[in-house]
Amino acid sequence: MQNIGIFYGSSTGNTETVAKQIQEELGADIASTFDVADAKATDIEKFNNIIFGTSTWGIGDLQDDFEGFLSEISNANMDGKKVALFGLGDQYSYSDSFVDGIGEIFELLEKKNCEVIGETATDGYEYDASRAEKDGRLVGLALDIENQDDQTEDRVADWVAELKKQFN
Repeated sequence: MQNIGIFYGSSTGNTETVAKQIQEELGADIASTFDVADAKATDIEKFNNIIFGTSTWGIGDLQDDFEGFLSEISNANMDGKKVALFGLGDQYSYSDSFVDGIGEIFELLEKKNCEVIGETATDGYEYDASRAEKDGRLVGLALDIENQDDQTEDRVADWVAELKKQFN
């Protein structure tokens, strides 16, 4: 498996913690983490396997640093890259916009020449709507640390095990 770049935006530290968990599951020798506050398009282009992670704030808003990072993704050459997404959200307090952040990133990636991998089932979540749900599946790993933190470690481990099969 080639090296993997994990790019995350984190305001409270939760998304960074999950990015580090993913890095540990993949192996620190092949996975590198990048805070999007300091990352550029050229950083993305160094990897064929990429993971983007963000939290969703308020009524479906991207984490602030990731909002600014969208232009870097837009400017990056994504041809032939495999990209996975993970997002944090609160399915009860914001049930109409649960993990919308990764839905927004997915919509941008649909315009790029890359393959989005790592979709997950909606089972085990209770929400009303999400931009991250496409055809009855979530476009990436959804985590609700506020209400289901006891499931985070297992969800990350299971998701990463699937990614290992799909990444080059």
